Amino acid sequence: MTISNDKRNAKRRTLGLLSAAAVGALTAGLPNLASAQSKGVLRIGYQKYGTLVILKGRGTLEKRLAPEGIEVKWNEFTAGPVLLEGLNVGSIDFGTAGEAPPIFAQAAGANLVYVGNEPPAPTAEAIVVPKNSTLKTVADLKGKKVALNKGSNVHYLLVKALEKAGLAYKDIEVLFLAPADARAAFERGSIDAWVIWDPFLAAAEKQLGARVLADGTGLVANHQFFLASRSYAEKNPKIVEILLDELNRIDQWGARNQDEVATILAAQTGLDRPTVELATKRYSYGVKPVTPTVIAEQQKIADVFANLKLIPKKIVVKDAVLAIK
Repeated sequence: MTISNDKRNAKRRTLGLLSAAAVGALTAGLPNLASAQSKGVLRIGYQKYGTLVILKGRGTLEKRLAPEGIEVKWNEFTAGPVLLEGLNVGSIDFGTAGEAPPIFAQAAGANLVYVGNEPPAPTAEAIVVPKNSTLKTVADLKGKKVALNKGSNVHYLLVKALEKAGLAYKDIEVLFLAPADARAAFERGSIDAWVIWDPFLAAAEKQLGARVLADGTGLVANHQFFLASRSYAEKNPKIVEILLDELNRIDQWGARNQDEVATILAAQTGLDRPTVELATKRYSYGVKPVTPTVIAEQQKIADVFANLKLIPKKIVVKDAVLAIK
């Protein structure tokens, strides 16, 4: 079947929009490591979704920090693992990621701390198959090729979904692919399923007709965490407090103004309106302090990953939380 140039160009635009310049964001920060904790600058890492994007679009944080003499710089990343690598090497001070990335980062020795989280959003990640796939249940994945971004939230979703279906992790062939590469493989038909999060999930559903085999409902919480480098959090507690307060304010506003949220996200991410609207409906709103209960949930995930040898050693998640002793 031939594909028109318009369709090829549209596909390239979509992949380009969904693939933020993570490597560029990292390398751009590396020459500035000497000024990683420069007074007067707060460097925030964000992804193409959620509260930080809304906060960036509204510009309220800049206004709040101006009297403190703090300039805000924003750096975009494609996924949590790369963002947390940026946090670890000192190219950003603060960022957001799901449940799994900070576990992988802590196991690798990253000196980060949890400073807040949003409520669960289990439907914002899912295992999807092509619209014409013959696969109907997770159990049908046995012996199949399944792609995901290593160390991302969806890694745990896959483990739990397989467990519920009576399959072991080794019963499938897991391919580690970044979102843009996984989408390309998904479109080519070279993988059988893709485990992915919003807004990539929403884009796959709206643009490709991808069918959800299972989302996180009843399987995972899918928290979003706000994290900082330990040194920044310890040296700048007031700034972190202001940042979390502004995040909570923007979350409360977003819960009441979802149409405006979709407008901001479409403008900030370059994604089409139907994709953004679908993803927005699955967000959770309301930034909260990290509690012992949430950390206990994180510890369970970390223990599963250690048992599967997905991380090199067991970790104590509580060690990465300033507020819990």
